[in-house]
Amino acid sequence: MAEKKSANDDTYGVLLYYKYTKIPDLDDLFTTYNSNCKSLSLLGRVRLAPHGVNVTIGGKLSSLNEHIAFMSKDQLFEGTDFKLAACSEPINDKIAEECGFTTLSIRIVEELVTFSSHPLLKPPEISNAGQHLSAIEFHSLLQNANASETSKKVVLLDARNLYETRIGKFHAPNVETLDPEIRQYSDLSSWLDNHSEKIRGSNILMYCTGGIRCEMASAYIKSKGPGFENVFQLYGGIQRYMEQFPDGGFFKGKNFVFDHRVSVGTSNANVVGKCLICNFPFDDYSSRSRCRHCRMLVLVCHVCKGKHLSYVCELCQKYGKLVESGLESEPKPEPDSKGSKKLRILCLHGFRQNASSFKGRTASLAKKLKHMVDFVYIDAPHQLQFIYQNKENCETNFPPNKVCNRKFAWFIDPSTDTNTSLTWETTQTPFDSLQYQKQTSGYDESLAYLKELVTKNGPIDGILGFSQGAAMAACVAAQKSSLMGEINFRFVILCSGFCVNLTENLKNLINCPSLHVYGSNHGKDTQIAFDASRRLVSSFEEGSSVVIEHDYGHIIPTRSPYIDTIKDFLKRFL
Repeated sequence: MAEKKSANDDTYGVLLYYKYTKIPDLDDLFTTYNSNCKSLSLLGRVRLAPHGVNVTIGGKLSSLNEHIAFMSKDQLFEGTDFKLAACSEPINDKIAEECGFTTLSIRIVEELVTFSSHPLLKPPEISNAGQHLSAIEFHSLLQNANASETSKKVVLLDARNLYETRIGKFHAPNVETLDPEIRQYSDLSSWLDNHSEKIRGSNILMYCTGGIRCEMASAYIKSKGPGFENVFQLYGGIQRYMEQFPDGGFFKGKNFVFDHRVSVGTSNANVVGKCLICNFPFDDYSSRSRCRHCRMLVLVCHVCKGKHLSYVCELCQKYGKLVESGLESEPKPEPDSKGSKKLRILCLHGFRQNASSFKGRTASLAKKLKHMVDFVYIDAPHQLQFIYQNKENCETNFPPNKVCNRKFAWFIDPSTDTNTSLTWETTQTPFDSLQYQKQTSGYDESLAYLKELVTKNGPIDGILGFSQGAAMAACVAAQKSSLMGEINFRFVILCSGFCVNLTENLKNLINCPSLHVYGSNHGKDTQIAFDASRRLVSSFEEGSSVVIEHDYGHIIPTRSPYIDTIKDFLKRFL
């Protein structure tokens, strides 16, 4: 239910709600949200899917109450739990921008929350979600849990990410709290598959921030069959529980939230988090410190932040790197067993190439990474002319007498002839090593093409781009957060890359783990200048990039020590 109207509705507030229901017309609902939110000057994130909505918006309390009243008139939102809280306006520009509270973002997506990064044998049916428990019912179950030897064992399951659980979680006497310690929600299904025996036959009490993640996860648990029937979820999530129990009740610490507030405490909130470096009690994520490898948020106190420039999170320490004081040391052994999970990497070829030719150019790389990576090769969407050089002093100037495969591009020169016939065309223009600087058009078409391709062909872990393909991959990386749900990936590998002058995509430092491979200043890369690749590196956030400079020109080197660095980078994501 919506909160009663505040006495001072000119104060600022944040509204969170979700609703799983069949949406008859997504475009019509998009128009409704766009019109209503803009008229009320509301900012934040609205995600619309065929099976429901997920909304986090901020603005004046009076405007938010008007929005609630308006949406409540639609039968689609009958029974929706509108969670409205008064708070201060965003004052940290960095946090406000990162959390989406500087603009209004309304997107149509396939999933409201991505429960798994790979296709599931048994996709959860939301209609089979766990039983809803009010905050009082949830509290009562914890209070009386395991009181009798004959009662069914009660376990608490936290459905949130590691960085959230580090600053607050439920603790109840005689009740085991299971923390999956996952980087992202899409890892939870794998954890449940691997630890199902821990919860089989128990009364499973689940909780998350506001409830939406428990809906999908509880349905997935119940789909496992006998022994997994008794699944309950905290309705309204931690937020509703803290409203009912202002002193925190069984919840200790702070509730991490995905808006400019960062976290919300109780009247009796103890600091349960610890600094990654010095272990001193600390729970403030406002500095937005991140792991240098996977970019997950980490807790670093103000003193340690002044001493260290980069950090390695608990999970990268545990599974990817052995570290001392949060800094990188020895890598883990290469996974070489046939049963090891492989990374799926989308490969973007260079200008006037195609998937087939790029597959040939990277055959040596694919062979050396065969136990770690499956490469997926695709043609770019812009077809190019068949052209040949009309050289002087030649016996004939006829076009080559052979069949050629089509050539493609991710970016094209705005003045390029759009003729894509199969006939050869002659050009009097000699090769221009700076031609890539003129190829700035066609990005929107290429991005739409990638979205469609990834939707049809399944999830990817990363993107590898070569030359112009690297420029394309960099632009996609610049939009990583806004593309979530359409193109989900964790890293990019940019080989002989350069920046394309697309101000709207590269106006801020890019927040994405990246590996940059290019010819050194004396590496004789006649295609892409050394300085151009260096400028691309500087477009990424400090500490998020690994750089390989080599002496072999316009190629991807596969000999040591270069291949070793490439493998070390990839191991972080296995």
